[in-house]
Amino acid sequence: MIKICGTGSALPKKRVTNDDLAQIMDTSDEWISSRTGIRARHLAVEETTTGLSVAAARQALAEAGIQPEELDLIIAATLSADHVLPTLACEVQAAIGAARAVAFDLHAACSGFLFALNTAAVYLRGGVYKNALIIGAETLSKMLDWTDRGTCVLFGDGAGAAVLRELPDETAGGFKAFVQYSDGTRGGVLSCGDRPLVNPYATHEAEHRYVEMDGQAVYRFAVGTVPRVITEAVERAGLTLSDIDHFVLHQANSRIIQSVAKRLGQPVDKFPMNLQECGNISAASIPILLDSLNKNGMIRKNEHIVLAGFGAGLTWGAAVIQW
Repeated sequence: MIKICGTGSALPKKRVTNDDLAQIMDTSDEWISSRTGIRARHLAVEETTTGLSVAAARQALAEAGIQPEELDLIIAATLSADHVLPTLACEVQAAIGAARAVAFDLHAACSGFLFALNTAAVYLRGGVYKNALIIGAETLSKMLDWTDRGTCVLFGDGAGAAVLRELPDETAGGFKAFVQYSDGTRGGVLSCGDRPLVNPYATHEAEHRYVEMDGQAVYRFAVGTVPRVITEAVERAGLTLSDIDHFVLHQANSRIIQSVAKRLGQPVDKFPMNLQECGNISAASIPILLDSLNKNGMIRKNEHIVLAGFGAGLTWGAAVIQW
């Protein structure tokens, strides 16, 4: 049985409200909140992706009762690491002293934590490793055009983490099922450029250096694919939608989450949200919300939970676990 045994999260100290943004750009709390549900976000000032990740990782390890030197595997999901090299996972490994762990990054944008979690579960189920630390972390504020009010107001910074362990009791729950999908043909609706090509034979100008998004296309993608992938995962787990106690979705937009709830025929109070305080933190949104639910005692032992992510790539997927 593969089980989540500990969670953790970290947010930057700087809390920025919609009213704060209205002081520096042509926007308002009403304009942002009515369209997205977002009222505040946390933005890094002195914090780094690595520092936030380390803080979240230490919390998760402490709850799981695992020492860093016992870790077998570290997977970090991010699109905004502090460096191209070394990877975020290796930086966390060094910072916490997990000398024997294998560490690598995984990039699936807003689906990243979910994809990393599923990847680790396969490693553990196959007997390759006994435990794993999974991190979703972003400092998206450095990738935004702060003159583009339609995009920059949506995102925040932060990190979340979870520890997975292989336990001998097969009757005690754990991972029930997961499904994942990608569609690269629609990748242009949510994109961000990287370094331009510069070498002795070519010099290209930098283009599309910041996150760019077709909001309507992303909305249609999410409300169409997420209910289907959740239903598929739940069916693979041998359950029904009514058996699910919590649907922990990527926190992109309250309208998306409400639409998914409606399409699934499930009460919206089964869909917890923290985007009103955190905004969209890409790969970090699911683990930060999961940690909040865990720390506040909102998830009970043996309850069934769906984790569902969707984002750039395009990528999407869902996992069913029993707590």
